[in-house]
Amino acid sequence: MRKQRVNKGISIFLTAMSVILLPACSSSAPPYYWADTFASTAATAQEAASSIDSDIEVQSHNTEEYGYIKENSFLSVKANPFSTFAADVDTASYANIRRMILSGEKPPADAVRLEEMINYFSYDYPQPQGGEPFSVTTELAPCPWNEETQLLLIGLQAEKMPEDMLPASNLVFLIDVSGSMSDANKLPLVKRAFLLLLENMTANDRISIVTYASSDAVIIDGASAEEKTEIMTAIENLEAGGSTHGSKGIETAYELAEKHYISGGNNRVILATDGDLNVGITSEGELTRLIQKKKESGIFLSVMGFGTGNIKDNKMEALADNGNGNYSYIDTIDEARKVLVEEIGGTLFTVAKDVKLQVEFNPNVVKGYRLIGYENRLMSAEDFSDDSKDGGEIGAGHRVTALYEIVKADSAYEIPELDSRYDQDNENKDSQDLESSEWLAVNIRYKEPDEDSSRLLVYPVTDAMLHQTMSENMSFAAGVAQFGMILRESEYLGTTTLEDVRIRLETLPSVSEDEYKQELLYLMDKV
Repeated sequence: MRKQRVNKGISIFLTAMSVILLPACSSSAPPYYWADTFASTAATAQEAASSIDSDIEVQSHNTEEYGYIKENSFLSVKANPFSTFAADVDTASYANIRRMILSGEKPPADAVRLEEMINYFSYDYPQPQGGEPFSVTTELAPCPWNEETQLLLIGLQAEKMPEDMLPASNLVFLIDVSGSMSDANKLPLVKRAFLLLLENMTANDRISIVTYASSDAVIIDGASAEEKTEIMTAIENLEAGGSTHGSKGIETAYELAEKHYISGGNNRVILATDGDLNVGITSEGELTRLIQKKKESGIFLSVMGFGTGNIKDNKMEALADNGNGNYSYIDTIDEARKVLVEEIGGTLFTVAKDVKLQVEFNPNVVKGYRLIGYENRLMSAEDFSDDSKDGGEIGAGHRVTALYEIVKADSAYEIPELDSRYDQDNENKDSQDLESSEWLAVNIRYKEPDEDSSRLLVYPVTDAMLHQTMSENMSFAAGVAQFGMILRESEYLGTTTLEDVRIRLETLPSVSEDEYKQELLYLMDKV
């Protein structure tokens, strides 16, 4: 049976580490409780970093990199009846901007990915039925920031798997030990994070450890997770130094994952890095091509970003998006616990791969629409049915939420239109089609983790699904989206004010019951 087994040696090591590194509150205290100590903790981390290796130069300037995001605009249904995108369960953006806000920084617009903010939180979606890997929820209600539009919510909930039902794991810890990882909120935090994960592994699981700096090294080669003392010692002895030859480490990690491949099991590389690759393959495009090739081996990928000042968010996101993976940002031991303990099923165990969504709008009911977020996950309409095109991966218990702002056909709200001399006049269309109550259809394609052919699910959305008030799920998701749009200084904010959003969210019962949602209110107060 898979269970949390606290190894005495690991516990002693974690206790010792907690004295000198990132002194957060106990795991029982909610995240917002320790938020006020974040800035002083960061300063302590910098001091600790200087004592790790006095020969390593700690960066004093910010060289963080984020991919450019052009916010989705309204599109005409007449010209663009299909909206297609890959599912995304990444949560890195929210944890990263939380770190910035608590440090007194203003997040750059390109660091704010709305879908990752929304998907950081839990929602009360039903569990899947009938053998499907996930349930699908659709809702329609008036948009809270624009009285001329409606809001569509699409929610996917993957099946939660009991820990004793999870398959055996073949995990390769790929750890960046280059000089840029010397800060206490980098390699030392990586060590603590992997020790937390190790506590949950059993004798059926295999662990390998690969490190990379100027060159790569195999530290553990397919050991049983029951050999905790050996693995713990190997992790404890890791030190930072040298340049960053990440591509070589990736090659070696995938070779080990294939060497110890478990048929029917969970085969995954877990990359821990700040993304600052400066030797070998270093460009985002080259890394994308490398990881696309590696994913064909059937090995999945989890990317965990660490640190501040020089993180290369764009490279880490590209690796996860193109490597059948997910991307988390670990800023504290509490976040490591959330990702690697509380949500271990979603982080490590894929239940559906290459998940794509395509919304087809009825032009007789809907004039225009705007997808909120997912700018980096957009696909062409033709790619939806092409099984060679990569989608997103959904893990056990994961949730995916997408929001659309919709303009009805009879609305006065203006949508940019392109006139064509070849347009058919509406008078020639079938009258039954004109009177249709169907607003749109949500089409979803996915593959089983070990299959190469996709399956299709279709969910029509009709007038009957339109409600005059938002559900609690929609109200919270909309509030997170509004907060993100405020941070991005979006041109689509409409009547949104931070005060109004906060007031609405704090009245939701689920917020008072969820420490992570309470933390969101705290962040709003800090902006």
